[in-house]
Amino acid sequence: MTQHVFPAALEPAPGTSGSEIVRLASVTRRFGPTLALDDVSLAVAEGEILAIIGRSGAGKSTLIRCLNGLERPDAGHILIEGADIAALAERELQPLRRRVGMIFQHFNLLANRTVRENVALPLKIAGEGRRARDARAAELLELVGLSAKADSYPAQLSGGQKQRVGIARALAARPKILLSDEATSALDPETTQQILELLRRINRELGLTVVLITHEMEVVRTVADRVAVIEAGRIVEEGPVWRVFANPRQALTRSLLATVRPQLPRHIAERLSPVPGRAVVLRADVAGPGAGRLAADAEAALGRPVELLHGGIDHIQGQAVGSLFLEIGARNEGEVERITSVLAARGAEVEVLGHV
Repeated sequence: MTQHVFPAALEPAPGTSGSEIVRLASVTRRFGPTLALDDVSLAVAEGEILAIIGRSGAGKSTLIRCLNGLERPDAGHILIEGADIAALAERELQPLRRRVGMIFQHFNLLANRTVRENVALPLKIAGEGRRARDARAAELLELVGLSAKADSYPAQLSGGQKQRVGIARALAARPKILLSDEATSALDPETTQQILELLRRINRELGLTVVLITHEMEVVRTVADRVAVIEAGRIVEEGPVWRVFANPRQALTRSLLATVRPQLPRHIAERLSPVPGRAVVLRADVAGPGAGRLAADAEAALGRPVELLHGGIDHIQGQAVGSLFLEIGARNEGEVERITSVLAARGAEVEVLGHV
């Protein structure tokens, strides 16, 4: 099987092998006049968790259906473990599909089968014997913490328990890749956190590669190594989660992240003027070891007070990531330019919001 080297530009996640297990190359998919995927190229490193985010209708679900072979691209290539699945006949796809597990938003469990039978179903379809199926189901139910529910039916389970069964079923055939399509969006926040912790543990203990589709930015921040942003069928931004959260380049990304990144409080924003006054109010986005020192360093360099109005420092993937709203004395545009230069020299992305 051909081994593809993970491109340096895509920066493998810490703790992964760096070799790619999935590659999409110039993938296009149309539904009549609608272009669902538009020349998408994307690589996934073995052992990483990649989150794909975007608004409804952006192409997320089409992309994941192409990855498991349920949709065929109109153009381009989809390589999984070196095999181009876009070129395979349906019969040839079956063994490969067993290498790709899938968990769903609404669980998709069979109501008339027990938890054990739901988990073992992929193995039954593959022709494995009863004893082997039951042994594998017991192993997986222990992994997801549901051994005591083996003989229960889905109607007797909570939403979080149903999703754990769905995860166990997706792992039954020992896949190398796990696809998750909005798997936590039907769950409450506490249960979501438990499912994310389970996915991260499975990723680490089994070396499983995970591609998850989500619109929940907290999910991305909690569990993903890397994030790709899709808009109108195109990947418009991607990178390590900490870097994208620290400095989103696209307007769409900034909009999607608005719920998890600090925003200037309304009572401050309402008193801002576009005309220079006694001080400038700006946003400084910063990441890395010096993030927490930015205000103090800027104050020392400028020789004037720097007031922190709002914001703070978060830690994502072990990196300090800060969004700081600062008020600094400045009576003309020349002083504003000097302030922004001092902050930029210390690695900050600076946006002037107004004057007071």
